[in-house]
Amino acid sequence: MQPKPFLLTPCQGEAARALLAYVGSLPLRGADARLLAVVVSIRAARSGIGNLTGQDVRSLRLADVEGAVAAFAALGWQGQEALLGEDLVTPVGVTVPDLGLQPGSRLPFGKVMRSKVSGWTTRTLSAKPVKKTSSAARLAALFLAAHGPADEPGTLPAGLPDDCRAALPELLAKGFLRELDGDRYLLAEAVRHLAGMRPLPDALAGARDEPEAERLTWDEWKGRASVALRRHVEAVEGCPECSLSTARVSEAFMRTAVPAQFEEKVLKAYGSWEARYPDQGPAAAEFAAAFRAGHGHGPSVRQFCKGMGWGKMSRELRILVIRRLIADGWLTNTGPVPWTLRPGKAVQAGAAASTAAAGRPH
Repeated sequence: MQPKPFLLTPCQGEAARALLAYVGSLPLRGADARLLAVVVSIRAARSGIGNLTGQDVRSLRLADVEGAVAAFAALGWQGQEALLGEDLVTPVGVTVPDLGLQPGSRLPFGKVMRSKVSGWTTRTLSAKPVKKTSSAARLAALFLAAHGPADEPGTLPAGLPDDCRAALPELLAKGFLRELDGDRYLLAEAVRHLAGMRPLPDALAGARDEPEAERLTWDEWKGRASVALRRHVEAVEGCPECSLSTARVSEAFMRTAVPAQFEEKVLKAYGSWEARYPDQGPAAAEFAAAFRAGHGHGPSVRQFCKGMGWGKMSRELRILVIRRLIADGWLTNTGPVPWTLRPGKAVQAGAAASTAAAGRPH
């Protein structure tokens, strides 16, 4: 079965996290008030007025509706009292003074951005594993989805409210989470499409499958990249040690990744290389760490092999050597993103073993 398409682009995922950070900064107590504030805030993001009906509030199944609505008065919000009336269908405008089309707005969203994040909020709260859970669990689901990678463990966001932390076992039991281990969690397959942080290959794909006439410019591509990816791109592009041209950097990030084919002659060349340069793992990890410390990013495959002093090598041989070092745990990377080579798990395991040995009595 085909996986569901992601609801958010990387930029929209960033906007969802901004929404939750804004709500998390409000002096509110309890998950009921914060959950209602999320819905009001995203609807008020552009005009400063969030329109809700009594039915919208009822659908949130808050344990203390009156308390949640009353809490907004201390924030300076206005008009929310009408939500407690008997009319469930007439829209009520809740005014949020620090939102809207004004300088310094806390949520400077465009029309499409607001709509996409609002739709994501609704879909997340109504997802089958969470729609019948507590307010704290549903609020936690928003935080974890927005901050969660789709296919690898994420770290609980620093701004996660305490009552949401207490509700995490509920999300695990209901199947919203596949794993929960301390501060690490993994979204379940059924809700991976709600993730606010797509896998990096998807973030890179924007310019690959489009017709030539519709292909993105470099600035447009960077504008669509996730915050983490854009930060990495800028580190490479602005590195004074590498002094790479914009054309070189943009081509490396935007090109289509093509799997390398290793013919028999490449495998033989690898055997010769291994005989000439045995046990290169520790030195390779050390070089990767030093390069990253000096440049603020990892080396490219070419920079790595040249820096290790391995002499003239074909592109295919360079790739094979690096792949073997990665397979052996001496290196790791975030494929297919360039300039992400760094020390692997074998180094971490060796360091942990050395620390443990040093702590034993002699």
